[in-house]
Amino acid sequence: MRKLLLLIGFFSLISLFSHAQKRVSDTTLSTVLFQATYAFQIPGGDLNEYFGNNSTIGGGVSYKTDKNWLFGAFGHFIFGNQVNNRAEILRGISTGDGEVIDGNGLYTSLALFERGFHLQFKAGKLFNVLGPNPNSGLYVQAGLGYLMHRIRIETQFGTAPQLMDDYALGYDRMRGGIAYGGEIGYLLMSNSRLLNLSVALEFTKVSAKSLRDYDFALMRKDENSYSDQYFGIRISWMIPTYKRAPQQYYYY
Repeated sequence: MRKLLLLIGFFSLISLFSHAQKRVSDTTLSTVLFQATYAFQIPGGDLNEYFGNNSTIGGGVSYKTDKNWLFGAFGHFIFGNQVNNRAEILRGISTGDGEVIDGNGLYTSLALFERGFHLQFKAGKLFNVLGPNPNSGLYVQAGLGYLMHRIRIETQFGTAPQLMDDYALGYDRMRGGIAYGGEIGYLLMSNSRLLNLSVALEFTKVSAKSLRDYDFALMRKDENSYSDQYFGIRISWMIPTYKRAPQQYYYY
């Protein structure tokens, strides 16, 4: 009897151990991933004319199949404080020395910022290359969506009627259009639900047009087409929703 109980206990431990090992490292999982992202971006193409480096923050939800295909939808807020060609942007309301006079006849201080958003659908494939488990490795994705950006002008002190209400719309150079691009990166999924992240190099190109009816610097509507580009590195933190693998039973 004692030997029988020891034998049963031994196989029970083996069964429990086998069940404990049934984790991310054991099989390719299908799961929904909720993501929070941050990116640092460098402008290219026509975007260089008005903006310097910028950042984006955002989030999204994606789905990874048990064949390691990736599908997702994302939204990002674009922000930056490097705006070029300030004198050209404000030349219609500036004095000879580049200053703007407020409603009280005094010089006002203006701050210019980049603002925008990017809505995007992505699809791609994860390859188990350099990955510690079947759910990690190098991946590639293509993206398609819509991107808009503009110049935000803020008055630091005083009032500038030239930039209030609808008048400000003639100076913000708002433009947007269909955006497409791709990324290549590395995705890590661990046994911990809190340690899941990805790092990627990305490229986005926007076929953009002005979204304003009138541009005060041009003294007409801007009818030009623009090729705006973003090059960046993106970091994403993910929370998966997969369920634990079902318990395995062994019969002897």
